[in-house]
Amino acid sequence: MNIVIIHGQNHEGSTCLTAREVADKVTKKSDSRTVLKEFFLPRDFDEPCRGCFTCFQTELNRCPHYKKLQPLEQALLEADLIILASPVYVYHATGQMMSFLDHFGTWWVVHRPRAEMSTKQAVVISTAAGGGMKSTIKDMADSLEMWGIRKVYKLGVGVQAAKPEEISEKIRNGIHKKTEQIAAQVVANADKRGCNARARKWFYLMRLAHKHFPPAEPDYSYWEKRGWHKKKRPWNS
Repeated sequence: MNIVIIHGQNHEGSTCLTAREVADKVTKKSDSRTVLKEFFLPRDFDEPCRGCFTCFQTELNRCPHYKKLQPLEQALLEADLIILASPVYVYHATGQMMSFLDHFGTWWVVHRPRAEMSTKQAVVISTAAGGGMKSTIKDMADSLEMWGIRKVYKLGVGVQAAKPEEISEKIRNGIHKKTEQIAAQVVANADKRGCNARARKWFYLMRLAHKHFPPAEPDYSYWEKRGWHKKKRPWNS
């Protein structure tokens, strides 16, 4: 199993350690050989989206930041399990994480979804001393679900501490229990295909729009080439 973790910060705090715990438990429970890749933002990608619309008008590989983005894109496409992890910054994911996800707008099912996403699972993780985990998790899950990833698991923890070593034993045990449950689900659901309900709904709405409005290129041709205007679908292509 190939696992990639995208960390929304450079430091190795409670969010980072929780993400690694999930990956480690999946590795131990999996029968197959596991390859883990990790990226830290902004260390490994520090470019904000310019809003130049180049990717929507042409291809993602024409993005002015593509040379830096390409290793992360490749890791996402190769991964069986994607883990996005961000601490809470003012009740949302870090700016670095959001800027990174901004570069993948064309992957959303309403534009040019990647059929590879139908075989993947994902976990979104956030921790904070207090609150804001729910909105931070949503920031990341929005992209993963709209990419068409089959199953997205969500884990938010209020650690009531500024540093990992300050987390109480009770909360630490709670984290261990939750990561164990998620890892078991990931392994049990490996090697399946599908699409989450949210993405499936938007796929069919956009397919209907393609039939009743003037073609928007290059999205329309992308769908037409793959037979999605007929009987084929990204999750069974």
